[in-house]
Amino acid sequence: MRARGLRVTRPRLAVLEVLEACRGQAQGHLDVDQIAAQVRARLDSVSTQAVYDVLSALSRAGLARRIEPAGSPARYESRVGDNHHHIVCRGCGEIADVDCAVGEAPCLTPSQAHGFVLDEAEVTFWGLCPACQQRRADDLATPAETAAGDVTA
Repeated sequence: MRARGLRVTRPRLAVLEVLEACRGQAQGHLDVDQIAAQVRARLDSVSTQAVYDVLSALSRAGLARRIEPAGSPARYESRVGDNHHHIVCRGCGEIADVDCAVGEAPCLTPSQAHGFVLDEAEVTFWGLCPACQQRRADDLATPAETAAGDVTA
């Protein structure tokens, strides 16, 4: 933190610990309430506003990354600086990391850069996770089985 110009505080350390503990896990993209609950388990008390402030400072310093998939609250992760992307389940909202699609950063070259010097691309892939695919298949199979069961009964 000091190397990035931030004071080291207990709340900042606790938030970073929470983000690091979840890194690489299915639940590695946490919203503020999830982070605050885990920080409170480590510290006696911390306000939700304090967690927002810490996350803002860590994001600005490049120690945390904020993502905002459409229709979802902001999520935070500790995987920074590698220009990875995300895949989001339309069913349950699960988020997973996806490494850069092609080549070096910024991964994708737009048809027109409008004079900008590009240093990052943010891509969100959308679909259904395996669990939601199975639920959908089960839901589609259930009415047919019920109807068939009624006929033979």
